[in-house]
Parts: sequence; C-alpha cells; structure tokens
Amino acid sequence: MPFCASCGSPVEGRFCPKCGAPMGAAPGGSGPTPAPNPPSPGPVAAAGMNDNLAGALCYLVGFITGILFLVMEPYSRRPFVRFHAFQSIFFSVGWIGLSIALSIAFTIVGVAMHMWLIFLPLRMLIGFAGFLLWLFCMYKAYNGEWYQLPIVGPAAAKQAGASTGTTP
Repeated sequence: MPFCASCGSPVEGRFCPKCGAPMGAAPGGSGPTPAPNPPSPGPVAAAGMNDNLAGALCYLVGFITGILFLVMEPYSRRPFVRFHAFQSIFFSVGWIGLSIALSIAFTIVGVAMHMWLIFLPLRMLIGFAGFLLWLFCMYKAYNGEWYQLPIVGPAAAKQAGASTGTTP
C-alpha cells in the first residue's frame, strides 16, 4: 500500500484521503496545490412537521401518541402541540375508563333485567359518539384551533402551560 509523501497516511487511489495531496506529488508543495475540500454542509435542519399536523397526530393512537409528542423534541417545547398531547392523553384515559364502567354497568343491568336488546344499541351509539369526538379533535388540531373539550380541555391547557387564545 502506498503512503502519502506529504502526511504519511496510507493512500488508496490518486489522492490522499487525509490531506488531499495527489499521489506522486513531492512534499513541500512542489506539485500542484490540492483542491480545497468542499465546504461541509451546515447543521441539518430539523426534519419536522408543522404544529397543526403534530397536534392532530397527538390524537392518532390516543394516549400513546400523546405521550410520544410530549417527549419528542422539538414538539415537547411547543405550547400548541403540548396542549393537544395532554388533551389527547386525558381524553383517551377518560374514554377508556368510561367505556369500562359502561360495559360493567350494562352487563350487570342487562343480565339482571334481560334488556340486552336495549343496552347493546345504546352502547354502540355511545362508542360511535366517542369515535366522532376523536375525529373532531383531530380535525380541530389540524386546522390550528385550540379547541378545549368540556372536562379535560381546561386541565390540558393548565398542564401544558398554554394560553389557548393564540394561534400556533
């Protein structure tokens, strides 16, 4: 393996990978001057998304994506995304709790009173309403709105430390 006459590092090819001197050039610059190294690219811009898209994605998988956006940089520092992440967490945890409570109550009452035909459609209607509310929250976040749900919205705004009167 040949070595560079200028710096002594091993060379594979026509130019030294360390100093850029062409092979066969005499030390001390008696040969042609090496071409300057191309400028290194600046810091890579943070590949991110707009706050409105991040806010909508906070609701995508409920509390899981809400927690993810609370720990991911730079979204964890953006008030709009933090608000929607907390609202997503509170809404989905509350919805899971309500769903469990309704399932238990409807099962007990349905078995005791033999009213399955009434409670099953009612349970499906409540589930559909929750699904529509979830879509509505995603829509509002995607449009850049600070929409607060009645019970969990103020708690989410307080937890996020956000002023909900401004746009993202």
